[in-house]
Amino acid sequence: MTGPLSGVRVVEITNVVAGPSTGVQLADQGADVIKVESPTGDIIRASAKSGLPPMFISCNRGKRSISVDLKQDAAKKILWALIEKADVFIENMRPGALDRLGFGKEKLNQCNPKLIYLSITGFGESGPYASKRVYDPLIQAVSGLADLQGESIKPKMVRTVIADKTTAAYATQAITAALFHREKSGEGQHIDLAMLDTMVNFLWPEGMSPYTIVDEGGVLPPPSHDRIFKTSDGHITAGAVSDSEWNGMCIAMDREDLIKDPRFATQKLRTDNKDQRYRLMAEIFETRTSSEWVEALDANDVPAAPVLKRSDMFENEQIIHNDIINELEQPGVGIIRQPRPAAQFSKTPGALPKPAPRLGQHSIEILSELTFSEDEINALINSQIVFQHSSEDD
Repeated sequence: MTGPLSGVRVVEITNVVAGPSTGVQLADQGADVIKVESPTGDIIRASAKSGLPPMFISCNRGKRSISVDLKQDAAKKILWALIEKADVFIENMRPGALDRLGFGKEKLNQCNPKLIYLSITGFGESGPYASKRVYDPLIQAVSGLADLQGESIKPKMVRTVIADKTTAAYATQAITAALFHREKSGEGQHIDLAMLDTMVNFLWPEGMSPYTIVDEGGVLPPPSHDRIFKTSDGHITAGAVSDSEWNGMCIAMDREDLIKDPRFATQKLRTDNKDQRYRLMAEIFETRTSSEWVEALDANDVPAAPVLKRSDMFENEQIIHNDIINELEQPGVGIIRQPRPAAQFSKTPGALPKPAPRLGQHSIEILSELTFSEDEINALINSQIVFQHSSEDD
């Protein structure tokens, strides 16, 4: 296995997106990620007959899966054996659930003092919302993101599970920071990461700027423009903030008279009169094709790009050049597409994406690594304490 995290062993008990996406980012960077699943598996598996729906594949590629019934003492012993050898343990169960199974923070620390233990919760481990069942829209709602999307007029949700995926990025950074601390100190530690805390931090720089300076009283700006413009054959996005960019845009639009227009003479005036400016731009952009406009705007150093449909993305020249999208065989499904890891390391390159595991696909392999004998493994499977995926099901 290659990548900067090669040699790091991660054990996770996670479901849906935030937790699994944390593990997949670590796997992308070379970690050996073992997904501990119940006999029915991650709840996302149930959305496809194969047990491998697209979202599950994307959040769990490159991992190994062991399926155990943690309600049984023998299965708990297996989890303890995994934790004892792990560098990182990730869970996103509801607060208190692992404690009730006998895996509280203190016991984990006693078992493995060097363990980095990450808990992902929705609203936090305590407080009035701590016990709520949480999905992404709740976090968008409470963090202010839905208000921001609707510009304080009519709340709107972002059309992707942004809170889950952003939390996973914060979680991955926190884990690697804790691993670095352990390198210096030899100490493991617990990391508590709430999705709500993540999104408040994520929104703050510009989304909460009206509320940053206390004495300014939270004056909201007027509704903004999406900066998406219809062309004769599609849509583009284009923006001009600085004077030089506005001058370039006017030249590209063959409207150099607008450079000296008193309504748009300065950046502040262009902001004050943005509705008039955007109406003018919209009328002009409808007269030519997207490619013609992007070429003209590029020639005048104005930020511009075509607005692509997701289905068009695969033919985009920059995406092809960056070699972002890979195709691979997913057993039980067929050929799938996955993006390569975004970060490219010069000294420790990660491997290309690998398939996601079937439920319990690696149970026997993992138990063998824990030095269980063949007879012991067979007894665990026959007693329905451990479950092993059969290749005959593919």
